Amino acid sequence: MKKKGALIVIIVLVVAVVFGGLYLTRNLGKSKKAVTTEDAMNKLTKLVDRIEPIEGTPVKGTLEYTDDDSTFQELPELTDDSIAVGESTALFAEIFSSSEKTGSGTDGYLREMVSAFNKSGAEVGGQPVSIRLRTVASGQQVDYVASGKYVPDAVSPSADFSVKMLNTKGVATENISDSLVTNYAGLVVSKSTYSTLVEEYGEASAQTLAKATAEGKIITGYTNPFTSATGLNFLITLLDSYSSGNISSEKAVQGFTEFQQNVPFVAMTTGQMRKAAERNTFGAFVLEYQTFVNDQTLTKNYRFIPFGYRHNNPLAMISSTTADKQEILRQFVAYCDANGAELAKKDGFNLMPDGYTEMRTDYSGEELIAAQALYKENKDSAPIVCVFVADISGSMVGEPINTLKSSLVNSMQYINPENYIGLVTYNDSVTVNLPIEKFDFTQQSLFKGTVESLSTNGATATFDAVCVAMKLIEEKLAEVPEAKPMLFVLSDGETNRGNDLSDITDIVQGLQIPIYTIGYNANIDALQKISDINEGICINASTDNITYQLKQLFNANM
Repeated sequence: MKKKGALIVIIVLVVAVVFGGLYLTRNLGKSKKAVTTEDAMNKLTKLVDRIEPIEGTPVKGTLEYTDDDSTFQELPELTDDSIAVGESTALFAEIFSSSEKTGSGTDGYLREMVSAFNKSGAEVGGQPVSIRLRTVASGQQVDYVASGKYVPDAVSPSADFSVKMLNTKGVATENISDSLVTNYAGLVVSKSTYSTLVEEYGEASAQTLAKATAEGKIITGYTNPFTSATGLNFLITLLDSYSSGNISSEKAVQGFTEFQQNVPFVAMTTGQMRKAAERNTFGAFVLEYQTFVNDQTLTKNYRFIPFGYRHNNPLAMISSTTADKQEILRQFVAYCDANGAELAKKDGFNLMPDGYTEMRTDYSGEELIAAQALYKENKDSAPIVCVFVADISGSMVGEPINTLKSSLVNSMQYINPENYIGLVTYNDSVTVNLPIEKFDFTQQSLFKGTVESLSTNGATATFDAVCVAMKLIEEKLAEVPEAKPMLFVLSDGETNRGNDLSDITDIVQGLQIPIYTIGYNANIDALQKISDINEGICINASTDNITYQLKQLFNANM
């Protein structure tokens, strides 16, 4: 009896040792990333099993296609929030300016010059005059003026690109100043990355950095070339480096596609890109020199590699501007020329970075617009696998849900049909309304019809829905392993049912799925925390601008 008992003990010990060894050695040969991903997936599977998502029934909608430019309807109405300096007289001229000249501190050159000019006692025909200054991004200036949505008297984008594109779109302009201040675009890299480029490629330049990115040695970040002058400058420089003088050639497209394979995402704003860079997402990222020299942390720890075209910050008058307002603008430029040199230098303008070389080819507005189209068509070296997660809880009733539906339906046309799209909704429970499939005509019809059919009620299980969406994405990635994942949460940011953010943070980090949040009358701080995990974007969706913002986001990333 004792022998039998001893034998049982030995068997138990052997089994324990064998299975214990298997457990302890289960991760041998796997990378840390693979282990983290596997652990995250195991935890996610258990959570989704407990959530028990409902299988919904898609609703087919009617697709409407038109060749008409819908920019006018998409652009938000400009509010007083965009006014950096208000006019002080009945007769005034209005200027759109890029943000690096209308902000605070060293970003306030034009704001300070306009404020001083408005106090200078300037007159036209014996009548006091002044300037109204608005902050409008360079690319957005083109959209407002070309569409006729809002036409100021003059524009001052960061670079000449915007003026050229306006002229191509049929808007006549005249430069009152070819350059209010000068600035330069460049790539910011760590000192070690700079040394590596020199050692391995012979020099540190935009061209060698692009080669290192294409070879998977460095991850480079840049901003949306549809809205950002720096982003467009980088795109043109990159294409030109592959095929000088012919940025639409097959060789340029091939080089860009190889580069883009190792770009995780294109940032909507420089701020978002800087935040990602601080978390070591990027080994290099684009920035203007004026911003670089005013940041002590950057100048101490990083190197600046200039590229592309000089950012001349012109002041271009719209041809329809009245004679009186033309004179106001001319007086203002004369005032800047006479009084602005010291301020411009203090703010970091008019300083040429070491190593800058002027671009040889002067591309036309038509070629710039064609480059943007080339980018949109070829930026996705791999398709996107994406799920839209829509909040249909009771707190979204009325304007929020109506805005959510209209913004999705109106902006879906900017999603590349080669991508894979799904839809999940949530309130007390989570419903898979539309499984992930390629965004062809059939899927577009089902997406549109299902979104239009949404109605609100119940509580809010936000993070349960995120879990379900991530599981769908991972399952589709198993079928399309070359694809890039992306997830959108459209919500008011409140959660009162199911899992908390803390329950799923390590899963989101482990799977590395970027989460973009769109807030409708929302608790933006709560949504921002979700997006911050993997450098996603959080957009505060006011009712009049969300379609335009989604358009730019989809143009950049989908």
